[in-house]
Amino acid sequence: MAKIPFSVSVYEHAAALIGRSPWEVSRDEELMRRAHREAYLLYHHFPVVVGIDIYNLEAEAYGCQIALPQGIGIPAVARPLFASLDDALGVEPFDPRSAGRIAMAIRVARRLADEFPQADIRVPVSGPFSIAVGLLGMDGLLTSVATSPDLTRQFLLRLVPGQVSFCEAARAAGLDVAFFESAAAPPLLSPQQFAKVELPALKATMAQVGEAAGHPLPCIIGGDTEPIIEHILETGTDFVICPSETDRRKFLRRMEAHPGVKVRVNLDPRIYSRGTKEEILRAVDEVIALAAGRPNVLLGTGAAPYETPPENILLIRDYVA
Repeated sequence: MAKIPFSVSVYEHAAALIGRSPWEVSRDEELMRRAHREAYLLYHHFPVVVGIDIYNLEAEAYGCQIALPQGIGIPAVARPLFASLDDALGVEPFDPRSAGRIAMAIRVARRLADEFPQADIRVPVSGPFSIAVGLLGMDGLLTSVATSPDLTRQFLLRLVPGQVSFCEAARAAGLDVAFFESAAAPPLLSPQQFAKVELPALKATMAQVGEAAGHPLPCIIGGDTEPIIEHILETGTDFVICPSETDRRKFLRRMEAHPGVKVRVNLDPRIYSRGTKEEILRAVDEVIALAAGRPNVLLGTGAAPYETPPENILLIRDYVA
């Protein structure tokens, strides 16, 4: 069997490793440190992205309330911050030193980096569309995209300075960032809407945040991304994911013209979190077969669900090693 690098993404799953709920860990600096410390000691994964509800950090920094979920649910925005697109167009950048939990995430990441200097410790930074979902709500944002695409594009561009400041704060602490924009994927946006409304803001964010970070950013977008992969590559990224939700064969065929771009092919989380050993290894073998002959391919999990048995992740890690 060919070897393939394995990358597990641990957010809310870190809370399970210390027997606490995602809500508890997301609000407490020491619990956050303990959870991600335990995850790294167990998996030695890369990168270590410090967060639980990673798409909420900026929304809360802008003023959104994050609701207490039931049980082991992932925290989410309680209600949109703005009632209309007109209101949202007046949004001003937040101060990452004092707004929401951003400073806490940076402090935890710095503490982990000090303890584990060999680890790749990063702070999560969201793309403009994912932030806009929290500020306008999904229904309000999609309605704005359909009825006022030019104004919606302007609104997304107004979110760029806050992300640059966020990255600069992380870099000032000696840390790198991970970039996520999964809310923008089809079928929520059509490929045409992605190109017209989202792509200009995405390119601006990745260019300016990448300049602040000192390197091109990976562009992590989940969902059915095969129809928009060429648009994603227009951002200049050198790292994309092939999500389990898309047609992976078509995706990788379209990537044949871009052998220098790293591709992380994600397993279906339903299989590795609830499947049998045989089902899990069969899914791994399918990815290895898909990736055969292509350079720069990794095997990934996507966001590991809270309830994922750690032994399943360790099984995959040891199998491909």
